[in-house]
Amino acid sequence: MFRAMQGVAVSLCLPTAVSITTTSFRAGKRRNLGLSFMGAGQPIGFFIGLVLGGVFVDTIGWRAGYYICAGANLLFCAISLWGLPSDRVPLVTWARLQSDIDWIGALIASSSLGLLSYVLATITGHLSHIRDASTIALLSISMALIPVFVFWIGRQEKNNKPALIPNSLWKSPTFSSICITVLLSWAVLNGMEWFCSLFFQDVQKLSALDTSLRFIPNIISGAVINISIGVFIQRFRVDYLIFITSIIAAASPLLMALTNPAWPYWYTVFWAMLLGPFSADVLFTVAALLITDVFPEKTQALGGAVFQTVAQIGTSLGLAIMANISTSVTNHSDYKNKTSPAALLEGYRVTFWVSFAWMILATIIGGFGLKTAGKIGLKRE
Repeated sequence: MFRAMQGVAVSLCLPTAVSITTTSFRAGKRRNLGLSFMGAGQPIGFFIGLVLGGVFVDTIGWRAGYYICAGANLLFCAISLWGLPSDRVPLVTWARLQSDIDWIGALIASSSLGLLSYVLATITGHLSHIRDASTIALLSISMALIPVFVFWIGRQEKNNKPALIPNSLWKSPTFSSICITVLLSWAVLNGMEWFCSLFFQDVQKLSALDTSLRFIPNIISGAVINISIGVFIQRFRVDYLIFITSIIAAASPLLMALTNPAWPYWYTVFWAMLLGPFSADVLFTVAALLITDVFPEKTQALGGAVFQTVAQIGTSLGLAIMANISTSVTNHSDYKNKTSPAALLEGYRVTFWVSFAWMILATIIGGFGLKTAGKIGLKRE
């Protein structure tokens, strides 16, 4: 229930924030900066939560963090009611809710992704569960719902009715490429953060606080990149920008795959932390600008929702796939004690190599798929 409510909150927050930003500022530097500052808030918030979480775990206990987060959310709710601009929209009625939202498409897509996530979570740590009848059935239903969703959306488009994500959008190489690149980059970003944390704690045996402090270069780099891209994005071609930053970000999992736990932090891990956010944080602003350009102004929130959905799918599937790979490699290692640092390291190292491969794939798709995008974030008259 906690994760469900958290997912609902995030899903309501980001699309709305994108919509407020794109409707409050005309295309140009101010909109670019608005989206980039929104992106910069994520690594800064991640850093604050990470450090405070490490302090709480080592002192007053992890439960205190949830009480503080609840209080902070109530505070932010009050601030948003006071600070956000009022929005003049037509009165929301039951008739509008029934006619303006593709409820069936949302149900089909949510069911497919939910079942797939459940299956991946079930087999994490126990790959033998993949042979269970219930797992096979749920996985089959999840896969079968994909063509059903495509058919339903096509039918909605043909009849000029609301469609969750119109099939026609995928005919655009720019839209398809940016969505796939976001999916892969977010899978790598969140997977790296998770497995680097495990590397520090399970292999190097560091405390929660020491682990959180090792992410400081990652946070600073992410914030600086987001703000910088908001200032300079209109000066660069999108395909060059994505290609270069993805190559830089690919060095992060490569360094972690090659690192020796006995080496000093500054040899390889520091650079892996520093370079990790390059792709995802540049993509945040680039994808928000590109995707919202696909949608008319009145449905800018839908563009933000597409971005959020793709990023969340990448995060969920990426973590689940990496966790299963890591567990399988560790369980098949030659070490008798499967919980020893050496055995765990074998699994973690393979996930770093997988992350490197995914980033190379994201580099190719982003670099070549966005050739026609040109420059974005330019001022429009």
